[in-house]
Amino acid sequence: MDTKKVWLVTGASKGLGLFLVKKLLNEGYQVAATSRNVESLEKEVGISASFLPLEVHLTDEKSVSNAITKTLEAFGTIDVVVNNAGYGQIGALEELSDQEARQNFDINVFGSLTIIRNVMPHFRSKKSGHIINIASIAGLLGTFPGFGIYCATKFAMVGFTESLSAEVKEFGIKATVVYPGYFRTNFLDKGSLNLPQNPIEDYTAVRNSERWHESEMKGNQPGSPEKAALAFIQLAESENPPLHFIMGSDAFGMAKNKIEELQNELSTNEALSKSTDF
Repeated sequence: MDTKKVWLVTGASKGLGLFLVKKLLNEGYQVAATSRNVESLEKEVGISASFLPLEVHLTDEKSVSNAITKTLEAFGTIDVVVNNAGYGQIGALEELSDQEARQNFDINVFGSLTIIRNVMPHFRSKKSGHIINIASIAGLLGTFPGFGIYCATKFAMVGFTESLSAEVKEFGIKATVVYPGYFRTNFLDKGSLNLPQNPIEDYTAVRNSERWHESEMKGNQPGSPEKAALAFIQLAESENPPLHFIMGSDAFGMAKNKIEELQNELSTNEALSKSTDF
């Protein structure tokens, strides 16, 4: 009897999502995958009975609902949801318009929430399921000049994943937030990383960050997307998956530094922190 899990992966036409979908299919899983353009999915992945490419607009509730329905009709169930769809937005907080900021939140945050909202009735009915939300190491520390809005979207994802894990525990459903570092995908390419429409040249740290990502980091990211795909599968097959998963040696180092910084600030300001009690 085939007991392999059925996966739903968003933002699967490129990046980590595409590598994950290809690996899952190679390992014999059934996979539904979303993109804004279903032809791009079919071109990248191919056509098979185990693969359901879905054209989905994450800002459209009906589009998401239809995708869940089609997946259940095709495969009978959903076991693992990976909220991978998202894009980067560079720009100092002063530079970015309200529209630029809201658009980043619409996809990175509200798109994931819409997926969760529509898959949860199925998960609750069968008393199982695993939601894996792909944040970023930028969801743990925000000291990246020019990435304030992007960091804010990923911090938001961390927050709602933590709440989700507590809310759905009684139903036997699990939630994991993943903090990838730099992986050698097309994330730093145009179309995945937006620049500010109205840059302010006074922000030298932001401009330097833009240039560094373009000239130094692009093509030299330390993370292997193939190995990331294996890690995702291992998380989903784990009996007790972690709530927080730091992915990549660079992310691991940054996370340790952030924890040490917090511990130092707690110790330094302990007396002042506690002085506010009655």
